[in-house]
Amino acid sequence: MSATFEVDIEGVGVWSPELPNWDAARTALCGIVRAAADPAARPAPTLLPPTERRRAPEAVLLAIEVAQQACAMAGREPGELAHVFASAYGDLAVNDYLCATLARAPLEVSPTRFHNSVHNAPAGYWAIATGCMRSSTAISAGAATFGAGLLEAALFAHSESAPVLLAAYDVAAVGPLQDAIACRSRFAAALVLAPRSARAHARLRLRTHASAAELAPSATLLQASHCDNPAARSLPLLAALARRESGVLQVAAGSSAGLEVEISF
Repeated sequence: MSATFEVDIEGVGVWSPELPNWDAARTALCGIVRAAADPAARPAPTLLPPTERRRAPEAVLLAIEVAQQACAMAGREPGELAHVFASAYGDLAVNDYLCATLARAPLEVSPTRFHNSVHNAPAGYWAIATGCMRSSTAISAGAATFGAGLLEAALFAHSESAPVLLAAYDVAAVGPLQDAIACRSRFAAALVLAPRSARAHARLRLRTHASAAELAPSATLLQASHCDNPAARSLPLLAALARRESGVLQVAAGSSAGLEVEISF
């Protein structure tokens, strides 16, 4: 059984050590410049007060940064958008800290780090920073997390006839978690999706189907650098947006669910 529906893309946000914003990503994805990674780079989303930026974990900083970028490009007030935050693993450094501390000295667990460990922590920071009272979803679907988030956000925009924010993000595994989780990079991307929109930069026609499918292969250096990062499954879609290339992508949205994504301009 399948369903077909359309949504427009109003705004895009991107962050990685190579790409601090959509303008940098667009030139790199178009092959105009070669992106170089800055291992020490950290996003600094201005929506968060300085104190919050200092104590927020890396996953929160990535998610808030790209969400803020996408809203600015779309010309939408962040506090007015329903939002979907999608991450396969959450903040792995915080989880590593919690496991190590619980094993060594359970009473020393930091309450701040504990509340940063929950999967919807970035959505919570976002709601507080923007005063948003709209619908909020935090989602995880392993390697298919980007597709699952895209499906969730697009269905909301279509069924509610309202714009919605999607932010997908994942950070590198640390400590013993590296033995179980392959992710070695930091990457985040965000989209503002809406029903038929005068602000649209592109239109997506999505068709669901019962079998999972991987994103189409890409030979770009960025794809190779982030091949183990679930949020970077967005790169072929981002590349099509950057190059303004119409076409069809296959996106896994779950263990037995897939999306056929047709992009047009």
